[in-house]
Amino acid sequence: MQATQALAGFLADLQYAHIPGHVLERTEDLFLDWLGSALASQGAHPIPLFERYAERMGPTQGSARVLTSGRSSSPYFAALVNGAASHLVEQDDLHNRSVLHPATVVFSAVLAAAQDLGKSGQELLLASVAGYEAGIRIGEFLGRSHYRIFHTTATVGTLAAAVGVGKLLGFDKAQFINLLGSAGTQAAGLWEFLRDAADSKQLHTAKAAADGLLAAYLTADGLTGARNILEGDQGLAAGMSSDADPARLNDRLGTRWALAETSFKFHASCRHTHPAADALLLLMQREGLTHEQIATVVTRVHQGAIDVLGRVVTPTTVHQAKFSM
Repeated sequence: MQATQALAGFLADLQYAHIPGHVLERTEDLFLDWLGSALASQGAHPIPLFERYAERMGPTQGSARVLTSGRSSSPYFAALVNGAASHLVEQDDLHNRSVLHPATVVFSAVLAAAQDLGKSGQELLLASVAGYEAGIRIGEFLGRSHYRIFHTTATVGTLAAAVGVGKLLGFDKAQFINLLGSAGTQAAGLWEFLRDAADSKQLHTAKAAADGLLAAYLTADGLTGARNILEGDQGLAAGMSSDADPARLNDRLGTRWALAETSFKFHASCRHTHPAADALLLLMQREGLTHEQIATVVTRVHQGAIDVLGRVVTPTTVHQAKFSM
C-alpha cells in the first residue's frame, strides 16, 4: 500500500500556502460553476423528492443550507440534497482522464461541513483542493475498465468527498488512511439506470457526498477503516477494475495540480456528446443549415462514448436524451 500511504501523507501535509495562485483561482471558478449547476435544478424532478426526504428524516433546522430550497438542515442532509441537485442539469465540471465530476461531490460535502464547523473560505478552498487531488488520482488509478460498469462520480466521488471533509477536520496521515477505508467500503453506483431512464444518477451523487461526509465525521470520532482499501486483495481495485495502476495514486503530488485540468461543460449533456455537438454546430453555421433541414447525422466517436451512450437508443425523457449518442 505504498502508493496509498504517499497519497495520505500528501493530504495530511497539504497547506493553503502550498497551493499555487492559479489553482486557487480555478477552485473559486469551479465552485461558482457548481453553485450555478445546483441552483439550475430548482423544482426539477427528482430534486424535490430529495428535499422532502431531507425534511422528513432530518432536522427542521440545522447548521448547513440546502441550496435549492433555502432551508437549513444537518450537514449530512444538506450534502445529500446539494449532491443530487448539482448533478441534474449535466453542466457540472469534468476531469477527463479520471472520468470524474469532482464538484458535485466535493463541494456538496465540503460546503455543508464548513458551514457546520464554522470554517473560513480559505479553509474551504484548501479542503476542496484536497478532495479534487485525491479523487482525480483515485479515478485514474481505477482506470477506464472501472468506468464501463461503475459510475465513477458515485464510487470515487465518495472518497473525494470524504477527503475534502477530512481536510476540514484537520486529519493526520493515519486518519486519512482510516477515512479512505470507511469511504471506499461504501463506494457504489452502476450505469444500468441509463437503459431505464431511471433517476439513479442523482441518488449516486447525493449518496457519494453524504456518505463521504459521514465517513469523515465518524473517523474524527474514532471509527477505523480498512487500511488498504484501494490496493488490497479485496479492495476497490480488486473488485471494480481490471486495469488499475497504483502509480496513478501519487502521480507528481505537489507539482501536478490535477484540479487545474478539470474543464467546464458548455453543453448541458454528457461530456461524451460534446465533440459531436460542437462539430455539428460548426457544420450548421458554416453551411447555413437549420435543424429542420437535417434528416440524419452520422457521427464517429471514441469507444468510451459508445460504451456509455450507445445503450440509449430511443430516449424517452430529457435527462435520458442527454445520454443518447
